[in-house]
Amino acid sequence: MRFYKAVIFMFLALVFIGCEEEIKNANDYFAIEIEGEKKVFTPSESIAVTLNNKKNVEVRSTNFMFDGTEIVGGSIPLAQQKMGTHTIGVRVDVAGKEYLVEKDIIVVAPNKPEIYGYTVLETYPHDPKAYTQGLEFNNDTLYESTGQYKRSTLRKTNYATGEVLQQIEIGDQYFAEALTVMDDKIFQLTWRSGNGFIYNKNTLKKTGTFVYGKSKQGWGMCNDGENIYKSDGTEKIWYLDKETLAEQKFIEVYTNKSKIDTINELEWVDNKIYANIYRKDAIAIVNPVSGAVEGVVNLKGLKQQVGQTAELDVLNGIAYKGEPNILYVTGKNWDKLFKIEVLKK
Repeated sequence: MRFYKAVIFMFLALVFIGCEEEIKNANDYFAIEIEGEKKVFTPSESIAVTLNNKKNVEVRSTNFMFDGTEIVGGSIPLAQQKMGTHTIGVRVDVAGKEYLVEKDIIVVAPNKPEIYGYTVLETYPHDPKAYTQGLEFNNDTLYESTGQYKRSTLRKTNYATGEVLQQIEIGDQYFAEALTVMDDKIFQLTWRSGNGFIYNKNTLKKTGTFVYGKSKQGWGMCNDGENIYKSDGTEKIWYLDKETLAEQKFIEVYTNKSKIDTINELEWVDNKIYANIYRKDAIAIVNPVSGAVEGVVNLKGLKQQVGQTAELDVLNGIAYKGEPNILYVTGKNWDKLFKIEVLKK
C-alpha cells in the first residue's frame, strides 16, 4: 500500500513540475553548460553548449541563442564577434510555457598588442592653465576643449606658438570634456550634465545641443568622417549618428587578457581609434570594429619633460595631422605640446 502511495505521489509531483506555476525560477531547473567550463574565449574558438536539465523535467523543445539571435545546434563560432561580454541563451518549452536561461561569456583580443615607443621631434608652448580634455586638428588649426567647472572653454589655437586665436566660455555649471570637428561643425561633450554642444566651426557660435542615451558621462570623442565615436569612462566606445548624435551601438575595448576601462580622449588615426587611458602614460590603438587593442604606445617619461607645477595632471590630448606615425600630444595643465614619432619596439 505504501509503495502505491509513493508511486502516486511521484507522479503527481512530476505533473505539478510540468505546470506553469511550479517553475518560478528557470535557473533552479536548467543550466547552460559550456565544454571545459570556460568563461573567456578568443575569436579563433567555437563554444560547445549543452542544456543541463537538472530535475529531468519533460521538455518539449529548446532553442539556443547568442546575443538574442537564434542559432542552429549547440556550437557557436566566435570568428566575427566583437570583444567583450556576450550572452548565450536557451528558450525551454515546458508544457507550453517558455522559460529563458542565460549565461555570459567574454571574448578577448586574439593577439597580444604590439608595443610602441616614441621620439620627441619638436615641442611647442601650451597654456599651463588649460585642463586639456579634447584636442583635434582641422587643417593647421588646433581646436582644444578645456575642463573644470567655471573654467571650461572651447578654443582655436596656433599650435606652433601656443597662441589662443579664439575662445568662448562654456558656462560655470558645465565641466567640458572632449571635442571633434566634422564638416563645418564642432561637437563638444560635457562630463556629468548628460548633454553636449554643437558649434559653427568658423565662428564658434553655438548652434545646437544633444543629449546622451545609455552612456551617462562624456569623456572622449573623435570621428572618421562618417561616424562619431564617444567614450564614457568605461571600457565602451559608442558609435553616434552624425546627424542626431544618438547612440547606435558600442564596442568594448579588450586586450588579449582583460578589458581596458577609463577610456578617455580619442583620436582617429589611419583607420584606428587611438585612446588615452586615464591616469596611464599610454595610448591604446583600438580596432574600431571589434574593440581589440592591437597596440599600445608607451609614453612613459613624457610628463617629466613639462613644468612640474602644483596643477600638473595626467596625459590627455591626442591630435593627428595626417603625417605618418606622427602624433601631437599634451596633458592637463601641461606647458608643452609635443610632436612625437611613434616607433615600434
